[in-house]
Amino acid sequence: MKIILKENMKNLGHQGDVVEVKNGYANNYLFPRSLAVMATASNIKIQDENNRQGVLKREKMKTDALALAEQLKEMSIVIGTKAGANGKIFGSITPLQISQVLKTKGFEIDRRKIEISDVKMLGNYTATLNLHRDVTVEVAVEVIAE
Repeated sequence: MKIILKENMKNLGHQGDVVEVKNGYANNYLFPRSLAVMATASNIKIQDENNRQGVLKREKMKTDALALAEQLKEMSIVIGTKAGANGKIFGSITPLQISQVLKTKGFEIDRRKIEISDVKMLGNYTATLNLHRDVTVEVAVEVIAE
């Protein structure tokens, strides 16, 4: 079944994309949650018109994301946490903690846009910030013991 996405879906596509999914997934998950609409001729025309009108808005969002990426490119984040004698931390470092540190430095970035591998030990890591569909930036994260 062909559908038009109303929101960005991580493994499916971006808002406005026409994608092919299985009938059950569309009928039981996407449609009830208003995440997608069926790709009929009229819905495709409406989406094309919305795309034409949104081009300038998306370009502005992309330039803002590029400017933010330039500011974040050289940034290093230091997160202090409790750790055992062997360097293993209690718990793990999450995207929420990185988002909070960035907020204290004046950058408002949603935790869902931050990707980081499992951080269970002290050391240096790299977090990927997805600022826009075409703009990502990597930030150095250093985990130290408090």
